[in-house]
Amino acid sequence: MLEREMPPVHPGEILKTLFMEPLGIGVKQMATDLGVTPKTVSAIVNGHQGISVEMALRLSKAFGTSSDVWINLQKDYELWKARELVNLDNVRIIVARKKNFYFV
Repeated sequence: MLEREMPPVHPGEILKTLFMEPLGIGVKQMATDLGVTPKTVSAIVNGHQGISVEMALRLSKAFGTSSDVWINLQKDYELWKARELVNLDNVRIIVARKKNFYFV
């Protein structure tokens, strides 16, 4: 697996810098356009809240993107954070112990 030197950018930062700022859309207008509260948009663009599946659908419709783009941005960010924080030293590798054991 290729290790990154820098963490991925929070999806809220991408929303703010690549979409909202170039279009001149503030938090209140973005909230209105997405049908959510300004508090929700503010939490996302400030990195305090992630992109939920529901929000990914809203953003994909609003900006004509794939919802997968938003979900993948969030996934990459969360996996990076987890790799930095989660200690896996006590996790054992599980192997099949019975003959004819198949994963479906």
